[in-house]
Amino acid sequence: MVGCGKMGGALLSHWMQGNEQFTVVDPALDSAPDGARLVRDRSEIASETFDVVIVAIKPQMIDDILPDYASMLSENGYVLSIAAGCSLSRLSRLMGGAPAVRVMPNLPAAVGKGVSGLCADDKGQGPALAHAEAMMGRTGTAVVVDSEDKIDRVTAVAGSGPGYVFEIARAYVAAAMEMGFDEDEARALVLGTIEGATAMALEPGAAGLEDLRNSVTSKGGTTAAGLDALNGDGTISRKMRETLKAAYNRAVELR
Repeated sequence: MVGCGKMGGALLSHWMQGNEQFTVVDPALDSAPDGARLVRDRSEIASETFDVVIVAIKPQMIDDILPDYASMLSENGYVLSIAAGCSLSRLSRLMGGAPAVRVMPNLPAAVGKGVSGLCADDKGQGPALAHAEAMMGRTGTAVVVDSEDKIDRVTAVAGSGPGYVFEIARAYVAAAMEMGFDEDEARALVLGTIEGATAMALEPGAAGLEDLRNSVTSKGGTTAAGLDALNGDGTISRKMRETLKAAYNRAVELR
């Protein structure tokens, strides 16, 4: 694993639940997750080969750093990248033509509730993609997409998605506090409501989201009044479309 920042560390802590052995190369780390080997520099493992090289460094560092690892990949190995904006073709080229798989995870992977999108190049189809999907399954939900463009769309929907949820929750809590609740009370009410509603929507055989909304909305009641103020004019629907489009456009710019 080349680099191990916040996201890389979050993933690694769950990946280590499998049977693989991990070596982390990162000069900035004081320690790696229990069970992983930490080295400060590639030169310490230059004579070794690995089944997977995991790219977890900043995209702007990849061109300078990744070619040094091409010779360290085993004959049937592949490169797995969590670096946003680095294409499959670029990864494969820098790794001497190796099979490549891209992953777009999101931060709830830290608590085993992540949502990740995966995409492989032609050489990465089959065992490489299956292995990567199994690894990401340890961190939450893994969705294989059939085009690299969809990885950028996954970025807009799920990769950046926790930020949208946290912002909505923040505004929801602030509004509750304005109604007289203290912060602890407001957080408990709001986050508990979000957690419970989400759990209902994820139940096997659950109704559609519109039906679920309607099931708690009595004509002329309090929920109906609140929903009319929230999205009666379509503001929330429009803003969500604009949010995803802006994030997707930025992901395309970073390719």
